[in-house]
Amino acid sequence: MREPAGPLAGYLAGYPDGAMTDPTRLDSIEFKLAHLERALTELSDALAHQQRQIELLNAANRQLRGQLETLEAGSGGSGASADDFEKPPHY
Repeated sequence: MREPAGPLAGYLAGYPDGAMTDPTRLDSIEFKLAHLERALTELSDALAHQQRQIELLNAANRQLRGQLETLEAGSGGSGASADDFEKPPHY
């Protein structure tokens, strides 16, 4: 019998003549589907969590920018700026 090509090649590997009984094949498909559904749920949850983190970080960034602008505006003629608070490049 000729070896199957394409996506079925790996799926049917290890079975005599590449044959599987229908119940075995169905069990294997259901098993893989269950794992794929679980992985999809986990990835979806991780994506939602990351989106919440991004939103929180963006809000914190806006708040810090506002504080920095307030500090720069409040410095008046003292010449203080954001550059005065930056670390030197060797850090």
